[in-house]
Amino acid sequence: MVANKLTMTTTESRNHIELVLKIARMYYTDNLTQAQIAAQIGYSRPTISRLLSESRDRGMVRIEIGHPLERLMQLEDALVRRYGLKCARVAQVNPGQDPSTIVPRYAAALLTEKSSPDSLITVSNGRAVAATVREVAIQDWPKSNVAQMVGALSPSNPMTDSPDICRMLAERLGGTVTTLHVPMILSSAHIAAAMRQEPQIATALALGGGADVALEGVGATEGDRLSPVFDAYVTPHMVKEIRAQGAVATVCGHFIDAQGRPVCSELSDRIISVELDRLKRIALVIGVAWGQEKVKAIKACLVGSYISALATDQATAESLLA
Repeated sequence: MVANKLTMTTTESRNHIELVLKIARMYYTDNLTQAQIAAQIGYSRPTISRLLSESRDRGMVRIEIGHPLERLMQLEDALVRRYGLKCARVAQVNPGQDPSTIVPRYAAALLTEKSSPDSLITVSNGRAVAATVREVAIQDWPKSNVAQMVGALSPSNPMTDSPDICRMLAERLGGTVTTLHVPMILSSAHIAAAMRQEPQIATALALGGGADVALEGVGATEGDRLSPVFDAYVTPHMVKEIRAQGAVATVCGHFIDAQGRPVCSELSDRIISVELDRLKRIALVIGVAWGQEKVKAIKACLVGSYISALATDQATAESLLA
């Protein structure tokens, strides 16, 4: 008698489970309404609703909400929390894609999103910054102004120079441009100090330092090279001296160590650029950089608070958070 009861109970349980699974498939897979299922099965709609709830409660149905973008958004939120950023954009770079063609699009979108039609925007030099500006969507912002953040590079340097980048951005925004008519690095600290006192140079630097938004790249000083922008100005001895002081990054023409502290050198005194203290006071400084070789440099800029917004790729973001 007991055996028969157990068998009957097992059979009833199996039939019930089959019914619940059938209703769940009709609702979630076949997209039938509860009323349609009730009509086909011969149960009331409230009963169908109860059985659907049971299918979820018993784990027969698992509802997952997700999108590849969700992981990127999680990384962005984590970067903001970890480094006290105002915002971040993490690009998904698929296998076979080059980050240098993907990340600048994100940085360009962030730049226009955080700027306004009357913004004063200051821009540095470098490949990442130039690539970002090329991706900026055409705007009709006649009241905007683009100011140069650093002096001009050596004529022998093949990189897109800061004056050209500024003019390019001003053209895309439909605004005006204020250039800095002086080399980035002068022949001596004495001449550089004198040039900084020139009214035109001082005004341009003050304008850049008072910008609403800044766009800058991050240079890494790994190995026997400081950064491509310095190639025409440094000797192996100067590189060794600056590296010996712990320099891991360059930002806005200045050297910093892993803790974000300025690294002073004879070369630093010859640079014409917005000062680091002024850079920190700019409301939003967007740094655009990517690649494992730049992780240490990016982190130094973040720790030193020289960047308040970051555009990078997923692999770099994950390394910064590791």
